Amino acid sequence: MKFGIDRLLQQSALRQSLSGCRVALLAHPASVADDLSHTLDALAQLPDIRLTAALGPQHGLRGDKQDNMMESPDCNDPVLGIPVFSLYGKVRQPTPAMMDSFDVLLVDLQDLGCRIYTFITTLRYVLEAAAQFHKRVVILDRPNPAGRPVEGLTLRPGWESFVGAGPLPMRHGLTMGELAMWFVRTLNLDVECEVLTMEDWSPESGPGYGWPLGERAWVNPSPNAPNLWMARCYAGTVMLEGTTLSEGRGTTRPLELFGAPDLEPRKLLAEMQHLAPQWMQGCRLRECWFEPTFHKHAGQLCAGVQIHVEDGAYDHGAFRPWRLMALVFKALRRQRPDYELWRDFPYEYEYDRLAIDVINGGELLRQWVDDPGATPDDLEDLAGADETAWIAERQAVMLYR
Repeated sequence: MKFGIDRLLQQSALRQSLSGCRVALLAHPASVADDLSHTLDALAQLPDIRLTAALGPQHGLRGDKQDNMMESPDCNDPVLGIPVFSLYGKVRQPTPAMMDSFDVLLVDLQDLGCRIYTFITTLRYVLEAAAQFHKRVVILDRPNPAGRPVEGLTLRPGWESFVGAGPLPMRHGLTMGELAMWFVRTLNLDVECEVLTMEDWSPESGPGYGWPLGERAWVNPSPNAPNLWMARCYAGTVMLEGTTLSEGRGTTRPLELFGAPDLEPRKLLAEMQHLAPQWMQGCRLRECWFEPTFHKHAGQLCAGVQIHVEDGAYDHGAFRPWRLMALVFKALRRQRPDYELWRDFPYEYEYDRLAIDVINGGELLRQWVDDPGATPDDLEDLAGADETAWIAERQAVMLYR
């Protein structure tokens, strides 16, 4: 298969509309062509592309920052001599000076298929700025490694944030190109936006189910996204960031496992099996122990669970990571009602709301966990209605059938 960047590099006809234009690139470490050259470097080799600027989202153009609210400064590219503007530093929305540096913006960002991934919000911001300053945007499309399944509650009005760009479910099932079309449509943006689509993307086909496993190397789009397995789990395990449980940062398998020094995983798994065994399908859950070298519970032995989605037991249609992690929280709350589960700390520049609510785009998930009388069927009804509505809404922007 071919990504959008591969087609742009290999087919000169696709570059004709860029002739004579000042071109900028929005990219990150996973913005690579099929030969693993970074998109910025590959474009710089083309005589018919005039690069005048680059922009980097959270974690930087080349990938320099480990965690949230660690900002990247503006700089100059040492080889190309062009400015590299940070969209996760002093500002998160493009400034007039940034927009004045180009005529056409190429966007080449590998997403993980999860609403909370901040590259989606950066995409919204650059589209809005392009509409304001009359700039053209070309999305070089890439696979959604989580595939087409939809899961989770839709972000509620008033809960927009840097990890919640709009009324999307947690797991949206769209590519970045399709998301761009959705933003243009939903926000009624008057902007020239084109998607350079992929060729032969087959999100329903195994073993990758969205990612061309065996064809393309995986490059971390962010420091704690080391492999496809993390991407499959992320729509659920990202909620751990709003809890006191370790999500495995500081280990070699971040966001594929969870735990804490005082967790009793065997009892927890038994309670989960009792409450909603249907939410545990599609993966294998293994009791494990780990010691984070940094982040939560650093230097302490944690008991926990690893979610395995990399072997023959993985069922793409049955695996529902958001429900799985919701079940973890509910089972823990039932077993230990006074457990200090929710972590109260600044999360992506939100200082007055609990991180778990910011992550979920509202209070409903936390309220369900904390309500002793709330059942899995109650959450199923809430999420199911949102998911059905989104599946219908997204049809208008889906580019791959």
